[in-house]
Parts: sequence; C-alpha cells; structure tokens
Amino acid sequence: MLNVLIVDDEPLALDVLETYIGQMPDLHLVQRCSNALEANEALKNNAIDLIFLDIQMPQLTGIDFVKTLTKPPMVVFTTAYPNYAIQGFDLNALDYLLKPISLERFMKAVNKAIEQAELLHRENHGSAGSEESDFFFVKADKKLVKVNFNDIIYIEGLKDYVIIRLHHGRVITLQTMKSLEEKLPFGRFKRIHRSYIVAMDKITAIEGNMVEVVEKDKPKLLPIGKNYRDDLLELIDKNRL
Repeated sequence: MLNVLIVDDEPLALDVLETYIGQMPDLHLVQRCSNALEANEALKNNAIDLIFLDIQMPQLTGIDFVKTLTKPPMVVFTTAYPNYAIQGFDLNALDYLLKPISLERFMKAVNKAIEQAELLHRENHGSAGSEESDFFFVKADKKLVKVNFNDIIYIEGLKDYVIIRLHHGRVITLQTMKSLEEKLPFGRFKRIHRSYIVAMDKITAIEGNMVEVVEKDKPKLLPIGKNYRDDLLELIDKNRL
C-alpha cells in the first residue's frame, strides 16, 4: 500500500485524482493539498510514498517545490503544459501526466510507482535479510529442501522449472525464474541472462559475453544476455580496482 499526496491548485483536478486513487487498492490517499506550502507540511507530518504534483501553481511551482526537498518521495508531475516534461524528468520524476488525465494513463504511472517501491523494498530487505537468515526453502522431490545462499553457484531456468546449481549437487524445483529471483538477497545474485542467475561471489572471470564460474572443480561458462550486460558491468565496476 502506497501513501499518496495529491497537490494541485485546481479543485476539479484534485477531484479527478481522488476518484482514480479510490479505484486503486494499492493506493491510500493521505491528503489533498492546493499548494506547495500545504504539501510541505503534509510531508513533515506523514510518511508519503508518492506525490501527484501539479507543476503550474501560484507562489511555488511543482518543479521548484521538488528542488527544495532533500529526500523527496516518488513524484508524478501533472500539468496541462507539455513543454515542462524535460524539466520534470531532469528531477528524476517517476512519470509525467498530461491533463486531462485518463484512467489508463494514471494506472500506468501507478504501476511504475508500485514496481519502484517493490524494488526499494527488495534492496532494503535484501541487505537486512542477509543478516537475519542465509537460506530459503523450495519444494523439490515432494519435500521442502533447504538451500543456503552461500552454496549457490548459479541458477538455470528451463521453462517452468529452475535448476539451482550448488557446490554439493543441484536442486530442481517447479517455479519461474522471476519468482525465485525475488527470494534472493539483492546484490549477492545477478540475473545475467533470461535463463541464468549467478552468485556474484562465485564469478571467477568475465570474458566477452561470458561469465566464468567453477562447478565441480571445472570452469563453467555462462552466457550474458545483451539486455543484462550493462547492469552486470555496472555492478562489476563498483568492485573494480
């Protein structure tokens, strides 16, 4: 559930947003604000995850208001003027909605916000979870099998099954790569291909479009998908001398 603030100097625009939010089970409207000063007070007194913020307002524009915030929540700008779009995205706005706002376009922005919130939760939960527990359970061979994160070398997807390759063998379980990926601590594992997730500490080398790990005391090469290469290299660069 995302706590939402809506800010607009036009009551009709606020009414539209409030109606849309009322139809979204993942959103909770905390407060309506008619200007940036009201919004600033609302942010001080409430935990806000997402703001739908009008740009053209008296006293202080939405863009200038965001510039005053040290830790702004997710922001979706709303305006009748398309020429503000570039400025909005320069402030890392989540989205930009042009009035009159359709329900379809509103839902698209909400889905972006939910996805972003889930990613942040995974990052925070991953760092904390790695200290609290270092394992998970999967169903395999008609029983729940415990898998230690430290034992995982890589994970291979095969249609509706995944094969978890371990130091001491393998575990085959019926589920998708995406569902399994969500169970893994953020930062310790990386999706490198639609069919492969690798443990970062098990990578021994990267050459071209291949990642090298060691399986059963022998080098094993895993392909890097072109859609995953940039993210992987960015993560590698953070640990590069």
